[in-house]
Amino acid sequence: MNEISYEERQRKAEESIRKKFHKSIFSPFAKACKTYKLIEEGDRIAVCISGGKDSMLMAKLFQEIQKHRQCNFELKFLVMDPGYNKANREMIEYNARLLGVPITIFESNIFDAVDTIEKSPCYLCARMRRGYLYSNAKELGCNKIALGHHYDDVIETILMAMLQGAQIQTMMPKLHSTNFEGMELIRPLYLVREKDICAWRDYNGLQFLQCACHFTESCSTYNEDGTTSSKRLETKRLIAELKKTNPYVESNIFRSVENVNLDTVIEYKQHGVRHNFLDDYDNLF
Repeated sequence: MNEISYEERQRKAEESIRKKFHKSIFSPFAKACKTYKLIEEGDRIAVCISGGKDSMLMAKLFQEIQKHRQCNFELKFLVMDPGYNKANREMIEYNARLLGVPITIFESNIFDAVDTIEKSPCYLCARMRRGYLYSNAKELGCNKIALGHHYDDVIETILMAMLQGAQIQTMMPKLHSTNFEGMELIRPLYLVREKDICAWRDYNGLQFLQCACHFTESCSTYNEDGTTSSKRLETKRLIAELKKTNPYVESNIFRSVENVNLDTVIEYKQHGVRHNFLDDYDNLF
């Protein structure tokens, strides 16, 4: 594909964000940034790109919102190669060129490190990835890393925490790092629906990595074929089934963690301290 074709496809992708997908993608992205104060004056944000549809769209949305100049902030587009095979690495680099995203790539041996782990290798991989991203972002002078988790990830996490973890918690829109002083994690796609991300991808004829680790390379196709079995996929299917009889189930799950009534909660933890309703029960009346 020649350079003119690259430029034309990049132009189409950017124009679709401003026009066709402005209401469904750019507006909720901008709303999340404003509502949760994700972008602030003087920020230097490391936009973390995994090679999937979510993080690459997030990179384009950051480029677009930066043009609005409502506040001054800098961007670094950071790609960590944890041990991708050659085809997956080349696809990430190709998409970055195609979409005009100036990526910085650093390498790690995370895939090799977790290859021998039998229990919760995905959890360990995710934790190690985040540590490497924080570390390299800080070296680049960044004070924030941006991850591509979207609205569907949030509601699935809420439900999984209840059904699998016996707790009520959510995936927060931003978090202070406990291990890297002065660093913060933000999730600007917090209010963007996955179906709209897929629609943007398909409208622009783009192909991204779905799954690229050693454990699942057999299914690392470039579309969302749903072949990977996981607790998250089970939860996604459960929500889809519930939606058949309750069209508001997704928004209800999301809003449930915005409407927690502590007067009706038996026990809760705050800042690591456990509180029980009996603590003040006899003093209320």
